[in-house]
Amino acid sequence: MKTTLRRKRIILPTIAAVAILAVGGTIWTATADNDVNGDERDRVANAATSAVGGEAVDVETSDDRGEAYEVEVRQADGSEIDVTLDKDLKVITKDADDSDESDDADDRVLSGSERASAEKAALAAVGGGKVVDVEASDDRGAAYDVEVLDKFNVEWDVDLDVNFKVLNKIADN
Repeated sequence: MKTTLRRKRIILPTIAAVAILAVGGTIWTATADNDVNGDERDRVANAATSAVGGEAVDVETSDDRGEAYEVEVRQADGSEIDVTLDKDLKVITKDADDSDESDDADDRVLSGSERASAEKAALAAVGGGKVVDVEASDDRGAAYDVEVLDKFNVEWDVDLDVNFKVLNKIADN
């Protein structure tokens, strides 16, 4: 009888602790996403594009001290500028991608027709959605890397060859 009672005193708290950790882990995983959505995304994106022009393609919260948001802005010529904002939406930094830093293929600015063809092929590959990013690839055999957010908010990485044929598509977790 004492053995059974002792087991209950050990097993029940252990099961409770495991259940609490499982629920906490699930909640933490669900809230660990840095993407900013909805009205807040629009407000932050507008602040960044007001400072540098172009279109905001990615808006995230920042975990760096003194920074609240990081916004990736695509210019009309295809170049990108990373804009960092504080909690009051004041610009802290503007960092233009510099294609002169190295000769990597992924530093090359894509033409408008390349970008449009890559977007069309990637959207068709995942059944539609919104293109988040298009860039030249530095992966062997791939010419373009395209990120697409599908209609179910699943982000896809799509690799294309020089003829915009899909080589690989992977859903991000």
